[in-house]
Parts: sequence; structure tokens; C-alpha cells
Amino acid sequence: MDEAERLSKIEEAMEPVLRGHGLDLVDVDWRREGRHHVLRFFVDKPGGATIDDCVRLSREAGDVLDVSGLIPESYDLEVSTPGLDRKLETDREFRWARGKTVRCRVRQPVGGRTEVRGRLVDVAPDHLTVQTESGPVEVPRQWLSKARLEAEVPWPRHVS
Repeated sequence: MDEAERLSKIEEAMEPVLRGHGLDLVDVDWRREGRHHVLRFFVDKPGGATIDDCVRLSREAGDVLDVSGLIPESYDLEVSTPGLDRKLETDREFRWARGKTVRCRVRQPVGGRTEVRGRLVDVAPDHLTVQTESGPVEVPRQWLSKARLEAEVPWPRHVS
């Protein structure tokens, strides 16, 4: 079984567990780091995943994966949230980021700009639609060099 097939089977095994916790899988990563293998799940939910969500999922995920036999080698399991300024690369990550503020850098100018910042409103196979302050902008995916979530930090209101 190749790595892509293994990750697909891992995701399939984890889907009921994620659903049971009300979590969405943003990304999964399997890699060798030194002499160890690391399996990382990045999860979120409406309103944001908490540390307690990650801990609960980690405990249950470890049990499910141990029983599944999908990972015969020893590995470390990490569960975390995607982060405030997460890099976006896959279709799943872009779909998850819909409605969030993104910053896209492009190799060729789009509307005279090489950087487009705004709310991601649509994800299509060939382009992203970003609602900017001046209106919607279609960003061709073939021109995309980098896309990141833009941290949305709620600033405290001034109280007099």
C-alpha cells in the first residue's frame, strides 16, 4: 500500500470519530522525522476547536488507529488546530477556508495586483473567488504561488 492510499484509509477510519466529536479534518500529514514517524491531524469546528477537543480526539484516534492495523510501525500522533495563518494548498484546505480571510500571492498580476487579500467566497477547480474591499476578484489557481489564512484577531473595544 502506498502512502496516499494509507492516508486515505486512515482518513476513512477516522471519519466517524471526527464526526462524533463535531470536528472537520482540515489536513492530515504523515512523515518521517529523524528516526520517528509522525501522524498529524489538523482539525477545526464552527467556533474553533479547543485544546480539550484535540486531547479527546487524540485519545480516541490512537485507539482506533491501533485497532485498525493501518500503521504497523511506531509513530507519534499529534492533533492540533490549523493555526491562525495556515498555509493553504489542497482543495480540502481551501474548502475549509471558505468564509475566512485569506492572502493570495500570484505569479502574474490579477487586477493589477500580485497580492489579493479578502474573504474567500468560492473555490473552483480553476480559480478562487476572493471578496476584497473593492469587490470580488477571481484568482486563477494556476497563477497562485502562495495562499495563507490571514489571522483575524478581534481587537478589544475601547471602553470609556
